[in-house]
Amino acid sequence: MTADWENVILLSADALRADHLSCYGYERETTPVLDELAEESIRFTNAYSASSHTREAVPALLTGEYPDVAVDSGYHLATETVASTLSERGFATGGFHSNPFVSRAYGFDEGFDHFDDDLHLGQHKLIALAQRALDKLRNRHYARAEEINERSLNWVDSLEEDQPFFLWNHYMDTHGPYEPPGEYATLYADDGLSGRDAQSLYQQAIDNPESITEEERKLLVNLYDGEIRYNDMRIGEFLNELRERELLEESLLIVTSDHGDAFGEHGYYEHPRYLHEEITKVPLMVRPPGGRSEVVKAPASTLDVVPTAEAVAGREVELSLLEDLEDDRRVFSQVRGEDVNSHLRRYALWTSEDVCFCEWDPYTEEIRVTETTARSLEAELEAHVKQRIRVENSPEAAGEGDVDEEIERRLEALGYKG
Repeated sequence: MTADWENVILLSADALRADHLSCYGYERETTPVLDELAEESIRFTNAYSASSHTREAVPALLTGEYPDVAVDSGYHLATETVASTLSERGFATGGFHSNPFVSRAYGFDEGFDHFDDDLHLGQHKLIALAQRALDKLRNRHYARAEEINERSLNWVDSLEEDQPFFLWNHYMDTHGPYEPPGEYATLYADDGLSGRDAQSLYQQAIDNPESITEEERKLLVNLYDGEIRYNDMRIGEFLNELRERELLEESLLIVTSDHGDAFGEHGYYEHPRYLHEEITKVPLMVRPPGGRSEVVKAPASTLDVVPTAEAVAGREVELSLLEDLEDDRRVFSQVRGEDVNSHLRRYALWTSEDVCFCEWDPYTEEIRVTETTARSLEAELEAHVKQRIRVENSPEAAGEGDVDEEIERRLEALGYKG
């Protein structure tokens, strides 16, 4: 290996937008743990996800490829992940999360020695039935950060001494419906919502955003911030456990998000198939052993995570987040449309100061700029889109396939409908 450390730890939080972290200038102290981590990390102030929703954003994060390569037309994994690459180089690989969109049902266990996606159905029928009954009783939609930490640390403790490992923890707490536990429910809101009331308001915001009053919008934000503070606390506990095991100083630590969440800025809530800043700008911190305090304003992408991790294993890469990025760099995002706009493809080009958005309509073969802060970016984005269209038109694998009942139940609880 070319690095002085052995392990790679990737912590990602679902639907965590950068501008709600206090270390990114938010008015509330939502992230005291990550604030401290930022002081000893390379913090990227202009980092963007490759897409705006899990089915395209997480595949890009794990593969280093744009979604049009990372997944097929049915959102099944279609290319090699960082887990596969590092496994081939002798790393133990573990993944822990509870997002059904990136579960083994869609092939995302590929490359992982141990993959805990919180889906018990089919592993043990009686346990699955008991799990389902308990989940209904407590209105449970995902595994809490505490559970993810416990499962992943148990796996780390099971490894042989000096075994290099790649660990991916993906936390769902900041994803809707926003139901911060215990004291976090009223940390920023005088009157929190619990259980089905929180789920009902969240679903209303998705289905009928114009019906949400300003008071209800603020309540959603308050609950979201409570989830962030809770998740931050649990990440702190996880980092402390790593320190006690003397693993933090033997690991490259990367903290980021798959995408953000919207609160009516562009007429919608949650994270539908658009590319506005509130749902694509994400936190990104990279901490090598011993720490490195640096703020990078040059644009970065979640696509940069994989080559950075692979460089630790001695693989030759063109770019690493541990090296200097060009100030005038361009990064791109993409997303497929949905419902009546499922044929559309949307793209964005980001610089440190400007952005350009466009849509490609395969029916008319038109590339249409929808918004820009610098007309000089239009030709660059159009050239990029034409390149991606060639990829889009290449042969694709089979479609959706069957999705089992447990996954359907989880998706509905998280605000997604059939």
